[in-house]
Amino acid sequence: MFVEDTIAAISTAPGEGAIAVLRISGGRAIAIAKSLFASKKPAADLKERTLYFGSFRDEKGKLDEGLLAVFPGPRSYTGEDMAEIHCHGGVLVAARLLESILEQGARAAEPGEFTQRAFINGKMDLTQAEAVMDVIRASTTRALHAAQEQLEGRIGKEITEIRTALLGVVAHLEAFIDFPEEGIDPHTGQKLLADLQGIRFRIESLLATAREGKILREGVRLVLCGKPNAGKSSLLNRLLGFERAIVSEIPGTTRDTIEEFASLRGIPFRITDTAGLRETGDAVEQEGVTRALRAIEQADVVVHVLDATAPLQSAVSKIELVALNKVDLLSTEEIENRKSEIENSLPVSVLTGQGLDELVQAIVDKALNSHSTEAPMLAAINARHQACLKRAADFLLQAEDGMQRQSAPELVSVPLREALDAVGEVVGTTGIEDILGQIFRTFCIGK
Repeated sequence: MFVEDTIAAISTAPGEGAIAVLRISGGRAIAIAKSLFASKKPAADLKERTLYFGSFRDEKGKLDEGLLAVFPGPRSYTGEDMAEIHCHGGVLVAARLLESILEQGARAAEPGEFTQRAFINGKMDLTQAEAVMDVIRASTTRALHAAQEQLEGRIGKEITEIRTALLGVVAHLEAFIDFPEEGIDPHTGQKLLADLQGIRFRIESLLATAREGKILREGVRLVLCGKPNAGKSSLLNRLLGFERAIVSEIPGTTRDTIEEFASLRGIPFRITDTAGLRETGDAVEQEGVTRALRAIEQADVVVHVLDATAPLQSAVSKIELVALNKVDLLSTEEIENRKSEIENSLPVSVLTGQGLDELVQAIVDKALNSHSTEAPMLAAINARHQACLKRAADFLLQAEDGMQRQSAPELVSVPLREALDAVGEVVGTTGIEDILGQIFRTFCIGK
């Protein structure tokens, strides 16, 4: 635990703004803040968790006017004594205040150190600590909801329940090892096996959310491809809601890949528009085609845009969705004939918007690998959780196999202990020393 070590940082983003916030945490946090603060109310009479207006001064003179709030531990974000200074926004004002705080004995905080102290001091488990940055980085409503669910402890609660159940099995088995005269009759042995299978099912249910968790945190790589003038750039502009790509009747206008972010049905997508796929003697355009094919291979979802008014060609490799564009120029009968030529193709008109809702839904369904209309589980595990839980599930399978083979209890208890450690690692109850730095160094300074 951190006791005397006091840290400080500017918690708001750099640049100009109405307000900048500085945070101080540690044994001398409140004393340092009060030493720089002057107001009508004596420093000794400042109530906790209350904002007071005054001026901030050091030995060189006045630094700024602003607000101060103090948070004695453990009733604070970090669980330690904390203080927050709200000053005028701007690089110089906040920097001068931070410099004065550091001169009073605090040190500059490392990235994520405030949240790391909150975890170490028991204010949150490791899944909640990770969720802090997920909330900050959330780029869609759905991603934000998922992060908030995790921050509120939804995943941590499930993991704690799993660990408690597994601990009961381990305790029962190791009690038998220590006191063999008690015995475990077949009925008890079968119950332990059923308990293990139930625990593994709960773990596998969490593992099933990993794909959505990856999508919400990293986004889906969506690539638009097709021949020149099929309408790829126009579709990109439609999905984005603004004119990002140049649209021209001149074939080969798009020479390079163009990537932009968009939220479709609450799912983050990184959409890439590509050069038209065709044989060309132009070296620059050929490089664009090469990059387009490379983007297709790296994509999560590919939409092949076809001109429904032109002869239809066969799809390139890894095509998952086909959009028949320009159907506003065709009759209903012609549209049906075109659809019959390519199975599961979607008729759209980028110009009029016809069929775009259906195309967007199909894209989202492909991304989530599900056609269900039910709301997804909001709290989804991340890659670290997935690795820990996968190890736990594998160890449980080993233990189940040992019990079914009637192996010695000592042999069964080994993978059970490993599974217990792997589950505990998710919330930070075991084996977390090596991963703390890796997790918190990705945080903002001041968080």
